[in-house]
Amino acid sequence: MKKIILAFFLFVSALTLNAQTINPVSSETMEKIYQEIKTPYKYGLVMVPEDNQHKMDCPTVFRKGKFWYMTYLIFSGRGYETWLAKSKDLLHWENQGKLMSFGDAGHWDDNQKAGYNALLDTKWGGSYALNTFDGKYWMSYFGGKEKGYEVEPLSIGMAYTTKDPSMVQEWNRLDKPVLTSGDEDVRWWENRNKLFKSTVIEDKQKLTGHRFVMYYNAVGDSLVNNKKTRWYERIGMAVSDDMIHWQRFNKNPVVHHPVGITGDAVIQNINGTWVMFYFGAFWQDRKGSFNRFAASNDLVNWTDWTGNNLIESSEKYDELYAHKSFVLKYKGTVYHFYCAVNKQDQRGIAVATSKDLGKSKVNFVSEKKN
Repeated sequence: MKKIILAFFLFVSALTLNAQTINPVSSETMEKIYQEIKTPYKYGLVMVPEDNQHKMDCPTVFRKGKFWYMTYLIFSGRGYETWLAKSKDLLHWENQGKLMSFGDAGHWDDNQKAGYNALLDTKWGGSYALNTFDGKYWMSYFGGKEKGYEVEPLSIGMAYTTKDPSMVQEWNRLDKPVLTSGDEDVRWWENRNKLFKSTVIEDKQKLTGHRFVMYYNAVGDSLVNNKKTRWYERIGMAVSDDMIHWQRFNKNPVVHHPVGITGDAVIQNINGTWVMFYFGAFWQDRKGSFNRFAASNDLVNWTDWTGNNLIESSEKYDELYAHKSFVLKYKGTVYHFYCAVNKQDQRGIAVATSKDLGKSKVNFVSEKKN
């Protein structure tokens, strides 16, 4: 009888301990994914700002026709704007121009417009094309009215265009944000008035019961030993059926860690398993930043990878931070784009690959030879 009672207790305990790992991805599948996506060869910087006062951030890559395009952010001191670059080979990029610029009309997003293309083909090794809904190409972005570096309040908005998304143009924006820290359904972990990067995908199977899913970063307080922490940043979910009206999904974040930042989700589907590329900061030995991944069978419950980082600081150009990934596979080669920051706080966009492609000749502005 005692053995039966003990066995029952252990069974109940196991259920309790695994309450947050519903529908987990197997360790075998996680290892296969890691072997598929790892990029041990750092090619180097592929995009650098025109001067040391500007900082590049957050690449999103898509394909149209024979060319690749990258939307990315530039912080100029006033705030963030969204830009476009073009490439033939994913290694050599040329700036094209702005897609979302500063404004002076008293709008909620005049001084912050940090955009990320939505409805990208999520098939690993697929077309990487941008898909439309309601005759429009879409972009989610975080915006704000205050000048400076990520000054609150920051909210999430939606922008769109009916024109070719590979053209330099000012994208149209909805009049109001679609998610704010003041919404009635705001969660306990996003109470610091800062919503950051978002990624929007189409869920054709409607695993969530809705057509579109957004993964977004939010900053909020937490209690540790009954004391409020300064901040945490985590990844949550929202859902929509029309790209305009969004509602939060689940009460808790879908990916988070005990301290620091867990953010900037990018979604791909690898052989039927959903993979979330994200970055962490200040929770591995409480220092540095690094790119990692989690995987899911249902877009809701995520199994975190516990092995080696995909990208971490190792070179002079990324010795301070190596984070904020966009990962794709093309013609048998995996390209892992990320934000690289050196100790002079110069920010550019670097790439690592699954095959040795040689070293880039591009350096930061202060490192260029006359």
